[in-house]
Amino acid sequence: MRDRIPWKQYFMMQALVIAQRSTCNRALVGSVLVKDNRIIGTGYNGAVTGQPHCDEVGHQMVDGHCVRTIHSEINSLTQCAKNGVSTSNTEIYVTHFPCYNCTKALIQSGVKRINYYFNYRDNPLAIKLLQDCGVEYEQIKIDRKYVEQLSRKLEDDEGQVN
Repeated sequence: MRDRIPWKQYFMMQALVIAQRSTCNRALVGSVLVKDNRIIGTGYNGAVTGQPHCDEVGHQMVDGHCVRTIHSEINSLTQCAKNGVSTSNTEIYVTHFPCYNCTKALIQSGVKRINYYFNYRDNPLAIKLLQDCGVEYEQIKIDRKYVEQLSRKLEDDEGQVN
């Protein structure tokens, strides 16, 4: 019997793949909103729909931050809002620890757990807010054996002739 990837790593791998769609190279960030082990929304860093992206026209910098970009967490939440999907009692898997503003939005939207891959400017105000609001947070790492298992399977499949 094959060793199946645990749910936390499965969703985090999804976030890492989604991050590859980011259009602001300052941070390739992806996120996956999950309810009852089902994906309800995804997002990545990018400009407002229909507007130029950083990788097309450059960054729009204010106080050391690119403000052209909508953060992946907000894109995940707005995707759910546009589709009428409740984010109450959900969890998010995000490639980078959320900024303070995203942390506030996630809490306000009903996210009860934040799972992240990279420590990234972990804001002490965000951490305190999470603790004060009883929102759990955890760093999730990917066991390389699942990546290697997939690579071996792909190599085996390529070697077979139909």
